[in-house]
Amino acid sequence: MKRLAVARLWHEGNSFCPDATTLEDFRQREWVAGDAALAHYRGTATEIGAVVDFLDGNTAWRGTILRCAAASPAGPLPGNDFAAIRDEIVAGLAGGLAEGPWDAVYLSLHGALLADGVASADVALLTAVRAVIGATPLGVSFDLHANLDPAVVALIDVACGYKTHPHTDMAATGAKTLRLLVAVAEGAIKPVGAIEKLGAVLPSFNMRTAEGPMAEVVALAATLEAERGLLDVSAFGGFAYGDVAHGGASVLAARRERFVVSLPSAAEGLAAARAAPPGLVAVLDPGDNTLSGGVGDTPGLFRAMIEARPEGPAVFAFFHDPGIVEAAHRAGAGAAVDVALGGRKTAIWGPPVETGARVVRLTDGRFVNRGPMETNLAVALGRTAVLDVEGIAVIVTERCRAPNDPAFFELHGIDLAATRLLCVKGKNHFRAAFEARCAALIEVDAPGPACLDLGQLPFRHAPGLA
Repeated sequence: MKRLAVARLWHEGNSFCPDATTLEDFRQREWVAGDAALAHYRGTATEIGAVVDFLDGNTAWRGTILRCAAASPAGPLPGNDFAAIRDEIVAGLAGGLAEGPWDAVYLSLHGALLADGVASADVALLTAVRAVIGATPLGVSFDLHANLDPAVVALIDVACGYKTHPHTDMAATGAKTLRLLVAVAEGAIKPVGAIEKLGAVLPSFNMRTAEGPMAEVVALAATLEAERGLLDVSAFGGFAYGDVAHGGASVLAARRERFVVSLPSAAEGLAAARAAPPGLVAVLDPGDNTLSGGVGDTPGLFRAMIEARPEGPAVFAFFHDPGIVEAAHRAGAGAAVDVALGGRKTAIWGPPVETGARVVRLTDGRFVNRGPMETNLAVALGRTAVLDVEGIAVIVTERCRAPNDPAFFELHGIDLAATRLLCVKGKNHFRAAFEARCAALIEVDAPGPACLDLGQLPFRHAPGLA
């Protein structure tokens, strides 16, 4: 029986986020191995969900699931924390050699990992893995927003990237990577790869694959793959907020200027929302999007929302503030509390909104995704609270996780069919489950660690800004 080793280190680092990403952040989201990992990912629309399906359907292969770790995008990992995850994966691979060489190794990576004191964290991990496994075939899957270092090519045998944004093809990407990896292990193919860098950092606001310049690039990649008989052609938009020398887009052509867009201010966006057709209107704040390294703490959109005095049922999702959640749970449902919303970590993006509130609902923060992205994956927000602030339902959480799934709102007793205005710290991934539900969807430009204007951020290493 052939032996497959599997590990996962999935994280997108924002160099401008004030919150470091620690081992505890991984433990709060995804931190599993062995049989527990098989159970955790079984039936989920994720890369390791695809691994479980592969092992269930291929009895000639036996899988060993090593450390699988994922955390929400935030600041870089401390060097010691990165080393701890790397060393655990490497030790697991080395320990498995007691039974003989591995037949194949699969890694689920993001490609935009940052670690303090490490110039290229993904390359550092791959180098350590290759040193242990020797010539064993190594396959890797990457996020569409990977900041790929060209040095990756010499360390792997096959690689595939997500083709969709929002990322609804995680499982398909894992499955394709495994198919190619098995073909290498069985001697059916001997791939040769290349990474071509654009030499510029592109904002991701206009990087959806359903329309616009990225859709054209992905379609071109698919055409080249089919017409030239290539195993895989993946276009990587890069992650603009990872300040590294190898940052930016890979395998992209002359559409650079079309990725640069302008957005209305928060006040302008809310005025447009008021004038929108009947139905649910979503106003998105990409500058504090958790899946771009946002902190769930910028007050700009909420302050504008209070000033706009929205008509009809309105919801704000969300603020990340464990202290407010603790106070709300201590006070109990129905109680009045004084709160300072936003601006908790820093006043760079605006001072807090100080106001009175009433506790409407308290939860344990647990639900299971049922939208098209990471379907069936369990989510733990920590405890949460819904506050009524001047008629606006404000969701506050203990952990910083993006409100991109319908189950997030169901947990908090929000009836979106009866809601007029939904203000969300989010960006393109929100569209996967909600665009079809909305009469209008408006993105606004508000201050934050993932702001639209990259020129406002103190880059030191990036190759160039679009």
